[in-house]
This record gives sequence, structure tokens and C-alpha cells, in this order.
Amino acid sequence: MIASVHIKTRGIVLRLIDYAESDRIVSFLTEDFGKLTGIAKGARKSRKRFANALEPFTCLAVVFSKKKSAKMAFIEEAAIVDHYPCIRENLAKTLTAAYFMDLVDQFLLEGKRNPEIFHLIRDFLLLLEKEKYAENMVRFFELRFLRLAGYEPVLDRCTSCSKPLQASSPYFFSPSTGGLRCPFCADRLGSTDGIPVSVGSVKTLLLGKDSDPAFLNRISMTDQCARECHRLLSGFIRYLLGKELKSLNVLNEVKRMGI
Repeated sequence: MIASVHIKTRGIVLRLIDYAESDRIVSFLTEDFGKLTGIAKGARKSRKRFANALEPFTCLAVVFSKKKSAKMAFIEEAAIVDHYPCIRENLAKTLTAAYFMDLVDQFLLEGKRNPEIFHLIRDFLLLLEKEKYAENMVRFFELRFLRLAGYEPVLDRCTSCSKPLQASSPYFFSPSTGGLRCPFCADRLGSTDGIPVSVGSVKTLLLGKDSDPAFLNRISMTDQCARECHRLLSGFIRYLLGKELKSLNVLNEVKRMGI
């Protein structure tokens, strides 16, 4: 019998499931090993090994072991690196962080290393922690995440005729093709899934796509821009996943109610 090797990495908690009498099954996005699911034996009772560390979107130093034949890792220890207390004190921020975790969990496969996505989540959790909540945080996270996950939408040209974005309005975003169509091509091809979007909204997304996260709150969105960007990105994500994410629906409903 080959002994398991103890491995230490940083991880962000994506999802938790209570299991048996005192255990927890935890999915992390780790810096070094991608998405990792493991069982934390006695996690709901052990103060020494976990000390209330296993909470949604907490960043942890995790020690785990895993045998080659095992489906899940064994989580041995977890120490808090950042608990993001300011996020947890604000309902909109908490629901936004929960949506980020849900989005990552739904898209990523187990064991596929992607440190860039780990750092993206860290950057946006720190942004939520330190800055005043703004709608554009959600849209810019979605856009950057889709790029790193390999699903970047085409926003700088028409996907049919390849002409660069021009000052004509509106363009149409087609989830099935993953990009924009100019008015001429949308009319010529008769697209049934086109989402109208103004050039100004597209340019706002392009501006936020590569800006330093620390400066994203300086990129303002009008109400129209926020609605259009929401429809475009949520429609694309819905198409890619084949379903609505409940976490996004809850976030939208709370904002609609003004809570």
C-alpha cells in the first residue's frame, strides 16, 4: 500500500455539502491543482484542524492528500488566509461572491490547473471587500472569467463579415455564435437569438476587459448600459451552460427588490 503524500496549496471554497454526521465535502479552486473536491472528516466538530475555516468563498491554506485511485482528496487541515468580513456584512456583496463561486464551479472541470482564474477570483474578492458595491463588478468578472475559461465573446468585430466595430447602432450579440453581428449581417442572416446592444455598451465592456481591477469602479455604466451588458453576458452564459444559475437569479431578485 503506497502512502499518500501531503500537499499544501492555497484554495478558495466554491461549494460545501454536509456529509454524514460531522463531515463536509468541499470543492475548492486551488492555485496549483485547479478545481479540487475533498472530504473533511469531522469538519463540523473539529476546532483544531479547521477552526470554522470551511466557509463559502474563504481563501485558505489547505493541506490535503489523495491516492491515485481515489475520486476525492482527504482534506487534512485548512487555515484561513482571508475571510473577507466586509463582503459578509453586505448582502449584495455576499450574493455576488456566491455567484462568482457558482459560475466557476459550473464551468471548470476537476483537476485542470488554471492559476489565472484563481488570481482573478482573488482580485475580485479583494475588490468586493475594499470597494463600494457596483453593478459593473459583476459584468467585468463575467467577461474576464469567460476569456480565461476559453469562451471569450467576440466584441470587437462582426463575426459574420469581420468588419471592426463601427459607430452604427444597434449591433446584435448572438449567443450561438459567441459574438457580435452588425445590423447588415443580422438582417441578412435572420438570426433568431440576437440580443440588441449599443456600440457604447460594447465599448464599455471592451474598456473594462483589460483594465487594472483597482480602477474598474471608475468605469461607470449608465442604466441602459448596465441592462444591455447584463442581457448580453447572462444570455451567453445561459447558452453555454444550458441553464440559468440560481445564484444569479437570487442576486438579480434582491437587487430588483432594493434590499
